[in-house]
Amino acid sequence: MTEFTNVTVVKKGNVFFEGGVTSRTILFPDGSRKTLGFAQPGEYRFTTAAAEIMEILAGEVEAQVGDGPWTKVAPGESFDVPANTSFTMKVASLADYCCSFLP
Repeated sequence: MTEFTNVTVVKKGNVFFEGGVTSRTILFPDGSRKTLGFAQPGEYRFTTAAAEIMEILAGEVEAQVGDGPWTKVAPGESFDVPANTSFTMKVASLADYCCSFLP
């Protein structure tokens, strides 16, 4: 899917790591939500309460979920993050991503 229709976009941005990672929240009519964002080169560790799918749209990213192995995630690929866990992203070049929060 290259675009979303009939959605609400929250104007206030989400800013993490002093601007190293930023995103906007997208709300869907069915109650689901996603964020669309960018990550600057660097290493970032997130903790999440909800399960999510991180889809990499562009850039060079390695991901580690919990204490699992590091995995290269190419544009067009994704990785799953279980609820109540953490994940780390090593970003080698500007990364464009879509995060889908699961119920």
